[in-house]
Amino acid sequence: MEIGIDLGGTKTEGVLLDATGAETARQRRPTPQQQGYQAILENIASLVTDLEARSETRCSIGVAAPGALDNTGRVKNSNTQCLIGQPLLQDLETLLSRPVRLENDANCFTLAEAVDGAGQNAASVFGVIMGTGVGGGIVVNGELLPGLQHIAGEWGHNYLEQNGPLCYCGQHGCIETFLSGPGFSADYQRLGGDPTLSPQEIVADAGRQNATAQLALENLLERFGKALASVINILDPHVVVLGGGLSNIDCLYTEGAQRVAAHVFNASLDTPIRRNQHGDSAGVRGAAHLWHR
Repeated sequence: MEIGIDLGGTKTEGVLLDATGAETARQRRPTPQQQGYQAILENIASLVTDLEARSETRCSIGVAAPGALDNTGRVKNSNTQCLIGQPLLQDLETLLSRPVRLENDANCFTLAEAVDGAGQNAASVFGVIMGTGVGGGIVVNGELLPGLQHIAGEWGHNYLEQNGPLCYCGQHGCIETFLSGPGFSADYQRLGGDPTLSPQEIVADAGRQNATAQLALENLLERFGKALASVINILDPHVVVLGGGLSNIDCLYTEGAQRVAAHVFNASLDTPIRRNQHGDSAGVRGAAHLWHR
């Protein structure tokens, strides 16, 4: 049996899957980020202990975590600040007394959707996260491609626009500064929009013919088209699966796909762009599948 752990900034979720991939148990707890790194480790260990008690057997363990491991095995590029520079994988293996597999949350999302989600049976899948940040993952023939530097699929930090907003990575105009939830809201505010509105409310206002919201949504669709077309031109995946909060914007799959088609290096867009099937459960399921695949 497989245990998957999804370590998020606010919550840590665990799931127990049987050999068929069916869920037999699930638990969710707050992530003790304010208490620091050691508290996060102990929270994961306690969650594993509780789930394993339900399995009556010793389980394989996979973990989805924000960021990635550098070439020394320490966490980099994580928005959970207390993880940065820590040997997370090594410490988890010591604490749990067994090998552990660890991948970033976007890779786990993509793996879950490729195994038994919206990309099932596709030869290659590009998984897209458009949420608090913008990330991505690549699965080919059921196997993750993390890349030499463990940054494969990180399209969110490709340059999109000159003189664009400053990104936390230190560059200006990254895709993440436009196609994330906060990036979309910030663009709406720069146009003079109400700073209290959520991305979903902005889209709803656009549907009610609010000119500022319509312009913000138009910007989002055009940037989505340019950014995703550049990935398709390089990777040419058999399926693209969208995840994260902005993936719930219906017009991404219609007008957004048309914008991608306008920029892709082909006479037509043959690449399916699909909504995810597992929702918030994709990361934790993908973590469990790290051993299965």
